[in-house]
Amino acid sequence: MPANQFGRYVWLIDTLRHYKHLSYKEINEKWQQSGLSYGDGDELPLRTFHNHRKAILDIFNIIIEIDPDVKGYKYHIMNPSELEGDGLRSWLVDSYATLNQIQADSKLQDRIEFEEIPSGHTWLTIFMQAMRENKVMEITHQGFNKNYANTFEIEPYCLKVAKRRWYIVANNPYYVKLNKKHKGEEGYSPRKEICAYGLDRISEVSVLDKTFEIKKGFNMKKFYEGCTGIISSDDPIEHVVLRAYWNAPDYLRTLPPVFRTFLQHPRKSLIINNICIVFSFFGCCKKNIYVY
Repeated sequence: MPANQFGRYVWLIDTLRHYKHLSYKEINEKWQQSGLSYGDGDELPLRTFHNHRKAILDIFNIIIEIDPDVKGYKYHIMNPSELEGDGLRSWLVDSYATLNQIQADSKLQDRIEFEEIPSGHTWLTIFMQAMRENKVMEITHQGFNKNYANTFEIEPYCLKVAKRRWYIVANNPYYVKLNKKHKGEEGYSPRKEICAYGLDRISEVSVLDKTFEIKKGFNMKKFYEGCTGIISSDDPIEHVVLRAYWNAPDYLRTLPPVFRTFLQHPRKSLIINNICIVFSFFGCCKKNIYVY
């Protein structure tokens, strides 16, 4: 699929997400004004518009239909929760929508500075392919706490983004065997079998000609339940009460990354007085730190 075609899909989603309800005529006008068209008179033909709707449904599972409750044959996104509830999908649309805006006005290119992102995306395609086929992989990885790289096998379960870094959440067969061998031995500390490995810390990758099965009952959301970032924990989720003063409550309400994960649990904010607010939420407070 050409990149500009994908950009059109994202533009249509982002436009309807912003304006909520638009007729085909209004959508066509906004397309011509977007700066992404090929010049004056470059319209969005009705047939092309309907083809875009079908493609958006196939790619993003987003339904664009006429809203029967609004006059004037206005189109809208019927299932906005599909976009809002999917972090990867929302991130992809937001990122490409921003790229569209920069492309539409080249004058802004020198006035927008982006954070440099680690080059872990180099391995994304091969990891996704291995995950689709449930193939065992061999990687050469050097963690931040290691002076040397190790080559070992992994069973790739999931991909995860944390603080703009890509990680592969994988089962380590070597640790599984090690834990079975020394199970019950006095003084032996079981190894963490499922770990997150930073893609930017991987120097070599190969897909092996053998398959694996994901552990029964494994669920990505449950694995990180009550946790933030890439560090998982087996510790119980605890009730946390946080008292914030002065301007701190407003800062906490903007959801810095450390609090985003906790939103999956009930959370309350109680006003005590004009200068203090108590936040109540649930999360894992005691956890071992694994740096990979």
